[in-house]
Amino acid sequence: MTSSPDQLDLAGRISLTPARLPVREAVASIVARKATMRQERLSGIHNPWGHVIGLTDPWSFLELCESDVVIDAARKIIGADVILWDSELFAEAGSYAEFLRQGREGRYWPVSPLAGAIVLLPVGRDNPQAKAIRLEELEAEALDGFDAAEPLYVVRLMPATSRFDRDPNHPANRACMEEQVLVNYANRPLWLLCGTDRADNDLVSGFAPAVPVWASGAMPSEREEK
Repeated sequence: MTSSPDQLDLAGRISLTPARLPVREAVASIVARKATMRQERLSGIHNPWGHVIGLTDPWSFLELCESDVVIDAARKIIGADVILWDSELFAEAGSYAEFLRQGREGRYWPVSPLAGAIVLLPVGRDNPQAKAIRLEELEAEALDGFDAAEPLYVVRLMPATSRFDRDPNHPANRACMEEQVLVNYANRPLWLLCGTDRADNDLVSGFAPAVPVWASGAMPSEREEK
């Protein structure tokens, strides 16, 4: 089955290795548990080295982020050099609308100069269309046409002419740590989706699972034996 540049058929979608779980199935499972799940846990849902690995199959979401559907929509907005730095699933589009009304989109972006695009995907639909919007033009009205109760996948992209700042003291990172305590953008991996990294970004950090706190020393059982 071939998808047009602005559409993606997720119905009956069969993910190839390493993706294992169809996106719609992954989304349905999360929506069914939305009442007991903090929104922060759905940040970075595409990251196989993040905390969502115990929640869903991140490879499926990463595959979607790397698809022509997302890349083509982004290139029309921010040009040929595109970096994926975050994505987030909202079980209800209305929750993201409230996030926008509070002026929170962009507040946590550690990107200098601040620029980028949001790609919105109503992943609960049979044939969701990607809608790309420049960060500086994003308002709650951008969700007109979306059902407030339907799941919405938000992909956050930056031009590779900007630099992603990993300093925890960057104002955006500090605001994120204070207001979204389960989210740490400073250690997120970056994916160059297309083009060239023109700002010498750190494209290495983050591509490894978190190190257990005991890994730098003896394991508990070893300490007890001494």
